[in-house]
Amino acid sequence: MHTVVVGTAGVTASDVLAVARGGARVELSEEAVAALAAAREIVDALAAKPDPVYGVSTGFGALATRHISPELRAQLQRNIVRSHAAGMGPAVEREVVRALMFLRLKTVCSGHTGVRPEVAQTMADLLNAGITPVVHEYGSLGCSGDLAPLSHCALALMGEGDAEGPDGVVRPAAELLAAHGIQPVELREKEGLALLNGTDGMLGMLVMALADLERLYRSADVTAALSLEALLGTDKVLAPELHAIRPHPGQAASAANMLAVLKGSGLTGHHQDDAPRVQDAYSVRCAPQVAGAGRDTMAHARLVADRELASAVDNPVVLPDGRVESNGNFHGAPVAYVLDFLAIAAADLGSIAERRTDRLLDKNRSHGLPPFLADDAGVDSGLMIAQYTQAALVSELKRLAVPASADSIPSSAMQEDHVSMGWSAARKLRTAVDNLTRVIAIEFYAAARAVELREGLTPAPASRAAIDAAREAGVEGAGPDRFLAPDLAAADAFVREGRLLAAVEKVTGPLQ
Repeated sequence: MHTVVVGTAGVTASDVLAVARGGARVELSEEAVAALAAAREIVDALAAKPDPVYGVSTGFGALATRHISPELRAQLQRNIVRSHAAGMGPAVEREVVRALMFLRLKTVCSGHTGVRPEVAQTMADLLNAGITPVVHEYGSLGCSGDLAPLSHCALALMGEGDAEGPDGVVRPAAELLAAHGIQPVELREKEGLALLNGTDGMLGMLVMALADLERLYRSADVTAALSLEALLGTDKVLAPELHAIRPHPGQAASAANMLAVLKGSGLTGHHQDDAPRVQDAYSVRCAPQVAGAGRDTMAHARLVADRELASAVDNPVVLPDGRVESNGNFHGAPVAYVLDFLAIAAADLGSIAERRTDRLLDKNRSHGLPPFLADDAGVDSGLMIAQYTQAALVSELKRLAVPASADSIPSSAMQEDHVSMGWSAARKLRTAVDNLTRVIAIEFYAAARAVELREGLTPAPASRAAIDAAREAGVEGAGPDRFLAPDLAAADAFVREGRLLAAVEKVTGPLQ
């Protein structure tokens, strides 16, 4: 099994994906263990002094004015975890919780939190044992970080609350820890606070969304190319020299992908035949501009994610010169903004894909295709309601594009009077990515049928490979009306699992 070693300098997106989705094992580097021990010495020295230090010998948030005596500090750390583990609603996905735990461990191992090495090792032990704390949908305002979700994870470290075992069954955390020989931690000064104070949930979801969107944007280039073929459009608008004079890198990449898919097509270039057209519709002609803008938005989001992956997000933090200082680095605004940007781009990509699908089904705009791609229009409805489903998904994508980061609700007796709502931005982006996959799958389903209905014209080899692979995967082709939902589900799986891209790239080579 793949092993990810966590040091003091942060982690990579591929590390997050390996642990969250691939079940990779986690180990602490010697450097990290040494940094943990050194920072803990600083915290212990401050704890022994009479002067109050925030997070070490004081209360938290609006209660930070109270100095806590030594005999109550362990209780203080337990209490903050218990009281902050106040989430509600359905449990979030296992991969999200694993990413959350791993990214908190990343910050702990930076040597800036003052957490003891044994606590960090226990965090790694839970990940390696496949123990996943139950984290609820609601509870985070994205400032001070993802408090409630992280608290539920810290609660499991203490042997309290519920967790899901490697078998997928939810049990008391104490039972799961005992079954795997893991000793619950007894938190000391600052440790409870250090386990709760970060942007780890929203960051983990950002990293996974970027991985999914990278696949979807390439898939959308494929389906746009198929739709262009099916509509007998022209590929001249994809020429590199046209995109070079508007040098957005994402646009150029998208156009290049479409050209690669269309290479050798016998369906392109017929726009001057029976019903001459000067230009294709925007949804066809401007596909690279829209998909390209989304790609460039992803590039910015990836930059923010990489910076956050290299960060140590905690409050207070232990600095190399021995100071323990309060700060505002836990605020989720940088991550929240890009999560919202991605949701906006996803909505627009879904919207343009739906417009191409609608054009394929409309006999007045499809340039010779049968109404709704039906076998016997009137007796058969064809893909009429598949487009309804796609339209419903796109409408939901538009609602999900409303930014969460534009909202703020004051909390903690106005101490935390401006919050990021980054967790909410991440949660709705996950839904948007899920729905976008379905939208692209429906365009593929319609475009593949339309291409096959163009009798006497030969599609591009890459298009033919995609359609053949889909048929082998159980995505049925044209014919009389039948129960359509299973076909759409098969198309969804074909896109979601990367099989569409795999089929195309066997012909084209890797798309950009």
